[in-house]
Amino acid sequence: MNISALVRNDLPDLIAMRHQLHANPELGLEEEWTSDFVARELAMLGYEVHRGLARTGVVGTLRNGSSTRAIGLRADMDALPIQEETGLDYASKKPGLMHACGHDGHVTMLLGAARAIAERRNFDGTVHLIFQPAEENAGGALLMVEEGLFERFPCDAIFALHNEPALPFGQFALREGPIMAAVDEARIIVQGRGGHGAEPESTIDPVVASAAIVMALQTIVSRNIDPMDQAVVTVGAIHGGSASNIIPERVELVVGIRSFGSAARDHLEKRITEIARLQAESYGCRAMIDYFRSYDATINHKAETDYLREVAIRFAGRENVADLEHPFMGSEDFAYMLNARPGSYFFLGSRVTPDDKPLHHPGYDFNDDIIPLGVAFWTELVEDYLKPR
Repeated sequence: MNISALVRNDLPDLIAMRHQLHANPELGLEEEWTSDFVARELAMLGYEVHRGLARTGVVGTLRNGSSTRAIGLRADMDALPIQEETGLDYASKKPGLMHACGHDGHVTMLLGAARAIAERRNFDGTVHLIFQPAEENAGGALLMVEEGLFERFPCDAIFALHNEPALPFGQFALREGPIMAAVDEARIIVQGRGGHGAEPESTIDPVVASAAIVMALQTIVSRNIDPMDQAVVTVGAIHGGSASNIIPERVELVVGIRSFGSAARDHLEKRITEIARLQAESYGCRAMIDYFRSYDATINHKAETDYLREVAIRFAGRENVADLEHPFMGSEDFAYMLNARPGSYFFLGSRVTPDDKPLHHPGYDFNDDIIPLGVAFWTELVEDYLKPR
């Protein structure tokens, strides 16, 4: 039976599976129910099931033939702390949690491919299906790598996809080199001296100093970063004060930082720290800065991206494969798997109408119509990469 026929036969069951996953979301490193669900399905299909990496991670391994070549495919499993507003009959059963990024669909597509790969056994080598926890918050990919993922499950190449409702339905979007940004965070405490709002001369006002810091931070990208580099500095939160007649003791600023190159990333940290400290001092305040480096930039390898493009063109047609001119400013911890092994990360478009809700929106729902595309493509990629030589 060909791939498309297999997928058509399985589609009703796969959609039901996706809806079940959607109704039972779990946060990163807490995906116990999801992990059990995935492990049961893989075991029924005859995969070797390995559990425990990054607490709730699951790896399914299937071997066929005599080749030592191996490919890894990753799906992320975790949900988000968002109150769902879809009104669907399979909406989240857990208040304050929902699959608002489509990871329920990613798991479903990889499990669907697991079925087709196992039934066809049209490959020579080893397939490792990696179901990763905590993409959204705790860097589950890094945890899996640090706990020996690729020592236990060696891969010649690794691949991951993400649905994207901003891209046309069925479009494969990829890019050599940087495709997702590094993300960092600075927490700045501006310490002043509080007092009565009617007597500002007896205080040292951290609110005014904080306002100056916010404005000065806006100059970093425009004046300190090479115009050919992409970067974002966003003051996303300001906490301080309680009433109009009280000058507070301190104000907290929370700053989000996005970048791609290591030199720009280092320079951003240097300038944010300098500006916060010196601006605060110019107003008589003191700034304490905690700077947190989070996910690295996701950098696709050239050979694997070129190969991915060739397979995608054969699969979907040249008109449905796009090379992204610019990377996305979002972040993705698949970066750490790509730091350890060659591979590529790409997007599969799901937009049907301009009103489709974006990722991380409380009204978002994964588009079930791309399930057959994802399942068939993963299957074809495995069979092509591990074709007998």
